[in-house]
Amino acid sequence: MRTWEHYEHTADVGIRGYGETLEEAFENVAVALFDVMVDVRKVESKECREVEAEGEDLMALLYSFLEELLILHDTEGVVFSDFEVRIEKTPDGYRLKAKACGEPLDYEKHGPKEEVKAITYHDMKIEQLPDGKWMAQLVPDI
Repeated sequence: MRTWEHYEHTADVGIRGYGETLEEAFENVAVALFDVMVDVRKVESKECREVEAEGEDLMALLYSFLEELLILHDTEGVVFSDFEVRIEKTPDGYRLKAKACGEPLDYEKHGPKEEVKAITYHDMKIEQLPDGKWMAQLVPDI
């Protein structure tokens, strides 16, 4: 099974993550996000950050999670390739706790590609597929 992919979307690129669980789909869509920016195969898990996000529904949760990762990238200059996500239902919606591992961006090593300006709700879907696996997708603003 594919774990993540990019898909064609007019002038942009869509990102999609798959998983046996909802958490795994969130982990893999985060990998797809960073692969828009750099070659994630070259990103080593040298340092980790704890990330927390909340959302009233799963789409708001995905948006908040990816936005937190993008803020870390923009403010600290780090790129990530490895994620561990835990999602729990709360009275107000959902809460996510994650560990994101990677390293400082190195232009020669990581081969920068596109700059992701923002996370969007454009073409966002989170669904359980007929085979029981999960898929999460969206089109970030490039």
